[in-house]
Amino acid sequence: MNKILLGSIITLIVIIAISFIYMSSGIYNLSATKPHMKVTESAIHIMKGKSIKANSKNIEVPNLDDKNLVLNGYEGYDAMCVTCHAAPGKSASVIADGLYPPPPELNNKEIYEEWNEKELFWIIKNGIKLTGMPAYGPTHSDEDLWAIVAFLNRLPVMTEKEYKEMGEENKNIKDGYHRGDVNQENVHIHKDGKKHVH
Repeated sequence: MNKILLGSIITLIVIIAISFIYMSSGIYNLSATKPHMKVTESAIHIMKGKSIKANSKNIEVPNLDDKNLVLNGYEGYDAMCVTCHAAPGKSASVIADGLYPPPPELNNKEIYEEWNEKELFWIIKNGIKLTGMPAYGPTHSDEDLWAIVAFLNRLPVMTEKEYKEMGEENKNIKDGYHRGDVNQENVHIHKDGKKHVH
Protein backbone atom coordinates (compact mmCIF):
# COMPACT_ATOMS: atom_id res chain seq x y z
CA MET A 1 0.00 0.00 0.00
CA ASN A 2 2.86 2.34 0.88
CA LYS A 3 4.53 1.54 -2.44
CA ILE A 4 1.33 2.40 -4.33
CA LEU A 5 1.03 5.67 -2.43
CA LEU A 6 4.70 6.50 -3.01
CA GLY A 7 4.37 5.69 -6.72
CA SER A 8 1.31 7.93 -7.00
CA ILE A 9 3.11 10.83 -5.30
CA ILE A 10 6.17 10.42 -7.55
CA THR A 11 3.94 10.29 -10.66
CA LEU A 12 2.11 13.45 -9.55
CA ILE A 13 5.42 15.26 -8.93
CA VAL A 14 6.69 14.25 -12.37
CA ILE A 15 3.47 15.47 -14.04
CA ILE A 16 3.68 18.82 -12.21
CA ALA A 17 7.37 19.18 -13.11
CA ILE A 18 6.76 18.42 -16.79
CA SER A 19 3.80 20.85 -16.86
CA PHE A 20 5.91 23.60 -15.27
CA ILE A 21 8.75 23.05 -17.74
CA TYR A 22 6.29 23.13 -20.65
CA MET A 23 4.61 26.33 -19.45
CA SER A 24 7.87 28.13 -18.77
CA SER A 25 9.50 27.04 -22.02
CA GLY A 26 7.38 29.30 -24.24
CA ILE A 27 6.56 26.37 -26.52
CA TYR A 28 2.81 26.91 -26.21
CA ASN A 29 1.81 29.59 -28.72
CA LEU A 30 -0.59 32.16 -27.25
CA SER A 31 -1.05 33.97 -30.55
CA ALA A 32 -4.68 34.81 -31.32
CA THR A 33 -4.03 33.59 -34.88
CA LYS A 34 -3.27 30.04 -33.74
CA PRO A 35 -6.18 28.02 -32.27
CA HIS A 36 -5.78 26.09 -29.03
CA MET A 37 -5.07 22.40 -29.18
CA LYS A 38 -8.31 20.40 -29.18
CA VAL A 39 -7.78 19.13 -25.64
CA THR A 40 -7.12 22.69 -24.39
CA GLU A 41 -10.13 24.09 -26.22
CA SER A 42 -12.36 21.35 -24.83
CA ALA A 43 -11.11 21.90 -21.27
CA ILE A 44 -11.66 25.68 -21.50
CA HIS A 45 -15.15 25.22 -22.96
CA ILE A 46 -16.18 22.87 -20.15
CA MET A 47 -14.67 25.10 -17.44
CA LYS A 48 -16.31 28.22 -18.91
CA GLY A 49 -19.75 26.62 -19.04
CA LYS A 50 -19.55 25.19 -15.52
CA SER A 51 -18.24 28.47 -14.09
CA ILE A 52 -20.92 30.65 -15.68
CA LYS A 53 -23.75 28.33 -14.66
CA ALA A 54 -22.46 27.96 -11.09
CA ASN A 55 -21.91 31.69 -10.56
CA SER A 56 -25.22 32.80 -12.08
CA LYS A 57 -27.60 30.24 -10.54
CA ASN A 58 -28.75 32.48 -7.65
CA ILE A 59 -29.38 35.57 -9.78
CA GLU A 60 -33.00 36.76 -9.76
CA VAL A 61 -34.36 37.77 -13.15
CA PRO A 62 -36.52 40.94 -13.14
CA ASN A 63 -39.43 41.59 -15.46
CA LEU A 64 -37.85 42.05 -18.89
CA ASP A 65 -41.01 42.69 -20.93
CA ASP A 66 -41.16 46.48 -20.53
CA LYS A 67 -40.80 48.24 -23.90
CA ASN A 68 -38.71 51.10 -22.47
CA LEU A 69 -36.34 48.59 -20.93
CA VAL A 70 -35.92 46.93 -24.34
CA LEU A 71 -35.30 50.35 -25.95
CA ASN A 72 -32.67 51.15 -23.35
CA GLY A 73 -31.16 47.76 -24.08
CA TYR A 74 -31.00 48.64 -27.76
CA GLU A 75 -29.00 51.75 -26.85
CA GLY A 76 -26.53 49.72 -24.85
CA TYR A 77 -26.23 46.97 -27.44
CA ASP A 78 -25.81 49.32 -30.39
CA ALA A 79 -23.21 51.38 -28.51
CA MET A 80 -21.17 48.61 -26.93
CA CYS A 81 -21.88 45.23 -28.51
CA VAL A 82 -22.39 45.55 -32.28
CA THR A 83 -18.66 45.99 -32.90
CA CYS A 84 -18.02 42.36 -31.96
CA HIS A 85 -21.42 40.66 -32.03
CA ALA A 86 -23.12 42.19 -35.11
CA ALA A 87 -26.83 43.00 -35.49
CA PRO A 88 -29.53 42.65 -38.15
CA GLY A 89 -28.13 44.55 -41.14
CA LYS A 90 -24.87 45.33 -39.34
CA SER A 91 -21.74 43.22 -39.63
CA ALA A 92 -19.21 42.93 -36.84
CA SER A 93 -16.10 45.08 -37.29
CA VAL A 94 -12.55 44.03 -38.12
CA ILE A 95 -11.90 43.98 -34.37
CA ALA A 96 -14.04 40.86 -34.11
CA ASP A 97 -12.10 39.28 -36.98
CA GLY A 98 -8.93 39.51 -34.91
CA LEU A 99 -10.30 38.01 -31.69
CA TYR A 100 -9.79 34.42 -30.58
CA PRO A 101 -12.04 32.76 -29.78
CA PRO A 102 -14.23 34.59 -32.32
CA PRO A 103 -17.16 36.40 -30.67
CA PRO A 104 -20.56 34.89 -31.52
CA GLU A 105 -23.12 36.77 -33.60
CA LEU A 106 -25.89 37.33 -31.06
CA ASN A 107 -28.74 37.33 -33.56
CA ASN A 108 -28.10 33.58 -33.84
CA LYS A 109 -30.87 31.60 -32.08
CA GLU A 110 -28.45 28.84 -31.08
CA ILE A 111 -26.75 31.18 -28.59
CA TYR A 112 -29.92 31.34 -26.52
CA GLU A 113 -30.19 27.57 -26.44
CA GLU A 114 -26.86 27.52 -24.60
CA TRP A 115 -27.28 30.50 -22.23
CA ASN A 116 -30.37 31.60 -20.28
CA GLU A 117 -31.16 35.12 -19.06
CA LYS A 118 -29.30 34.72 -15.75
CA GLU A 119 -26.21 33.50 -17.54
CA LEU A 120 -26.31 36.25 -20.17
CA PHE A 121 -26.57 38.86 -17.42
CA TRP A 122 -23.61 37.32 -15.58
CA ILE A 123 -21.50 37.27 -18.76
CA ILE A 124 -22.29 40.91 -19.59
CA LYS A 125 -21.63 42.05 -16.02
CA ASN A 126 -18.47 40.04 -15.32
CA GLY A 127 -16.91 39.40 -18.73
CA ILE A 128 -14.91 36.26 -19.58
CA LYS A 129 -11.14 36.04 -19.19
CA LEU A 130 -8.96 35.56 -22.29
CA THR A 131 -11.87 35.96 -24.73
CA GLY A 132 -12.01 39.71 -25.36
CA MET A 133 -15.39 39.89 -23.58
CA PRO A 134 -15.16 42.87 -21.17
CA ALA A 135 -16.91 43.22 -17.81
CA TYR A 136 -19.50 46.02 -17.88
CA GLY A 137 -20.39 45.68 -14.20
CA PRO A 138 -17.73 48.17 -13.06
CA THR A 139 -19.07 50.90 -15.37
CA HIS A 140 -22.81 50.22 -15.63
CA SER A 141 -25.68 49.59 -13.24
CA ASP A 142 -27.47 46.25 -13.05
CA GLU A 143 -30.53 47.96 -14.53
CA ASP A 144 -28.55 48.99 -17.60
CA LEU A 145 -27.28 45.44 -18.05
CA TRP A 146 -30.67 43.82 -17.59
CA ALA A 147 -31.93 46.18 -20.30
CA ILE A 148 -29.40 44.63 -22.69
CA VAL A 149 -30.61 41.15 -21.71
CA ALA A 150 -34.19 42.29 -22.38
CA PHE A 151 -33.09 43.47 -25.82
CA LEU A 152 -31.25 40.19 -26.48
CA ASN A 153 -34.52 38.34 -25.88
CA ARG A 154 -35.89 40.09 -28.98
CA LEU A 155 -32.75 40.05 -31.12
CA PRO A 156 -32.85 36.51 -32.61
CA VAL A 157 -36.18 37.14 -34.35
CA MET A 158 -35.58 40.81 -35.16
CA THR A 159 -35.39 41.84 -38.80
CA GLU A 160 -33.08 44.46 -40.25
CA LYS A 161 -36.10 46.76 -40.70
CA GLU A 162 -37.15 46.34 -37.05
CA TYR A 163 -33.62 47.04 -35.84
CA LYS A 164 -33.48 50.26 -37.87
CA GLU A 165 -36.91 51.30 -36.59
CA MET A 166 -35.77 50.79 -33.02
CA GLY A 167 -32.80 53.00 -33.85
CA GLU A 168 -35.17 55.70 -35.07
CA GLU A 169 -37.02 55.55 -31.74
CA ASN A 170 -33.70 56.25 -30.08
CA LYS A 171 -32.55 58.97 -32.50
CA ASN A 172 -32.24 61.47 -29.64
CA ILE A 173 -29.34 59.53 -28.15
CA LYS A 174 -26.58 61.94 -27.20
CA ASP A 175 -23.14 61.41 -25.69
CA GLY A 176 -23.07 57.69 -26.46
CA TYR A 177 -25.28 55.67 -24.16
CA HIS A 178 -28.19 57.80 -22.92
CA ARG A 179 -31.32 59.43 -24.30
CA GLY A 180 -31.45 63.19 -24.77
CA ASP A 181 -34.16 65.78 -24.12
CA VAL A 182 -35.80 64.01 -21.18
CA ASN A 183 -37.19 64.68 -17.74
CA GLN A 184 -34.14 65.06 -15.50
CA GLU A 185 -35.93 63.20 -12.69
CA ASN A 186 -35.44 60.03 -14.71
CA VAL A 187 -31.71 60.51 -15.19
CA HIS A 188 -29.39 58.01 -13.51
CA ILE A 189 -25.70 58.85 -12.99
CA HIS A 190 -23.21 56.02 -13.54
CA LYS A 191 -20.15 55.35 -11.45
CA ASP A 192 -18.03 57.03 -14.11
CA GLY A 193 -20.10 60.20 -13.90
CA LYS A 194 -22.01 59.71 -17.16
CA LYS A 195 -25.77 60.09 -17.19
CA HIS A 196 -28.30 57.60 -18.45
CA VAL A 197 -32.08 57.72 -18.65
CA HIS A 198 -34.36 55.10 -17.08
